[in-house]
Amino acid sequence: MNRRQRNKFIPSTWIIAAKQSEAHAYYVLYAIDWKRGGRLSWEGWDQLEDLLKFHIPIKRKAGGRKTSSQTAAKIAKHALFLHLNEAQFEELEQLFYQPFSKKRWRAFLKGGNG
Repeated sequence: MNRRQRNKFIPSTWIIAAKQSEAHAYYVLYAIDWKRGGRLSWEGWDQLEDLLKFHIPIKRKAGGRKTSSQTAAKIAKHALFLHLNEAQFEELEQLFYQPFSKKRWRAFLKGGNG
């Protein structure tokens, strides 16, 4: 996504994915803008509390110059929260970085991955 597209990015879907491995969990935050076909992700948290403290820059309107930030805790209230095993997490990663298809996303979410 180039800079101009990032300036127009307004997320409509938020996903918090927790990958549970043998010893610990790993958290990733995904943002999807279905209208413009954009997506962003932030990853690298071992504790949910640390993820919820993260400040995410949010555009107030498409093409606007003003940005504000919200903590992930506010976004978590209306985010999809997925508990995934290793294979499901790999499938989500592949789906996230492929061309958009709402049909494939629905099939993934209905497949018992949530």
